[in-house]
Amino acid sequence: MSDSDQGMQSRQLLHLVVGGELKDVTDNEFKNLDEVDFVGAFPNYKAAYDAWKGAAQRTVDNAHMRYFIIHAHRLLDPDSDSDGDHDH
Repeated sequence: MSDSDQGMQSRQLLHLVVGGELKDVTDNEFKNLDEVDFVGAFPNYKAAYDAWKGAAQRTVDNAHMRYFIIHAHRLLDPDSDSDGDHDH
């Protein structure tokens, strides 16, 4: 791969997908942190979204189960204003 090809690749934007049962469906507080499901770490929003969607669909019958995408790259580099992903 040439230097110009490497420059064309998108920068890694770390996203985490986690989920678990909530205490109350109107809040984002987990019922038991020991049982939080860490789905994984992903290099971009698209990959994280796909993992989030799969986890959410597997648990659709439990109204208290929620999965979240955490934009970890924003926590690591809060001054970054051009991250190329969606706000969800």
